[in-house]
Amino acid sequence: MARAKIRAVRASFVQGGGADYHDQSSGHWIDDHIATPMARYPAYRASRQSFGLNVLGTLVVEIEADNGVTGFAVSTGGEPAAWIVQHHLSRFLIGADPSDIERIWDQMYLSTIFYGRKGLVLNAISCVDLALWDLLGKLRDLPVYRMIGGAVRDEIRFYATGARPDLAQQLGFIGGKLPLHHGPAEGEEGLHKNLERLAEMRSRVGPDFWLMVDCWMSLDLNYAERLAHAAAAYNLKWMEEALLPDDYWGYAELKKRVPPGMLVTTGEHEAGRWGFRMLLEMECADILQPDVGWCGGLTELLKISAMADARGVLVVPHGSSVYSYHFSIARHNSPFAEFLMMAPQADKVIPMFSPLLLDEPVPHGGRLRLNDTPGFGVRLNPECTLHSIPDR
Repeated sequence: MARAKIRAVRASFVQGGGADYHDQSSGHWIDDHIATPMARYPAYRASRQSFGLNVLGTLVVEIEADNGVTGFAVSTGGEPAAWIVQHHLSRFLIGADPSDIERIWDQMYLSTIFYGRKGLVLNAISCVDLALWDLLGKLRDLPVYRMIGGAVRDEIRFYATGARPDLAQQLGFIGGKLPLHHGPAEGEEGLHKNLERLAEMRSRVGPDFWLMVDCWMSLDLNYAERLAHAAAAYNLKWMEEALLPDDYWGYAELKKRVPPGMLVTTGEHEAGRWGFRMLLEMECADILQPDVGWCGGLTELLKISAMADARGVLVVPHGSSVYSYHFSIARHNSPFAEFLMMAPQADKVIPMFSPLLLDEPVPHGGRLRLNDTPGFGVRLNPECTLHSIPDR
């Protein structure tokens, strides 16, 4: 029986409408006064969208086999990433066997080194890779998690990221991760407000519920150390992404300086096995948090996970919904997962990629069982407008 070949690649983008989780309407907790690297500039402190967090939009990649079966995936990257897929990466896909994922990944990465390696190009490669896994699952009539080893547990447990850990606790999550609101540029007053907020949330959730803080690359080493020691009074489980992602030396030092029992985590804005090798060899983090839509896709995430597992380090992917769920349920060193609270007030569970994806699974009572729908088990919403990239 002849094997399917790839006959078409379609790259498109969605702008606005909340399809990209960064692009939310005014009043959403995601765009509240959150500490960022840009907070040193007062004009860009009150809103992350003010400095352009929402400019890219969503990338959609569809890969069609010659028997009509189509796999797809979505990620951040929007129009510029769609251009890269359409005009550069597609040459490695047309006519290829979709099961040759390793070769295709290698060709995409090596051919873009001169302008890529991380960032937008890895977003594009990640989305193509995820679309290939979705296509392969549909061709083989298997869910993705069964193609990477099968489930190692019956269900996934989740912690929630959002402004209201107390509400997350009521919804059955095992922990709540708060965005840090104030960074070094806001001085002692800002530090005091951060600690007040942690104290308030700890009083609401009790002594044992996991409480974490997401610093979103906004701190320096001195501030991070001070915050960590002051926050120890509130039984902070971990401090996430405290420093700029390239400051491996700072993370290694911070991990030595935090109070005993407090974890240091990072990796959301890292990409490729080589960047994560640096984090591992320099002992920068207790938990790695790659985003499967940014780090190089599932193919690269599996390599990152294997390196981490050999060192006893957990890999708990950043958000990314169904794409990370299939990974987490199939890996022993990914014992729980993150759920981004997309409701504006973080008060209810709604799908991360709504309205773009249909059939997107969400946890109930902080837990989720994956079904055996082939591929990643989701569909593109035909009512969403996709903007195509014109031919040159």
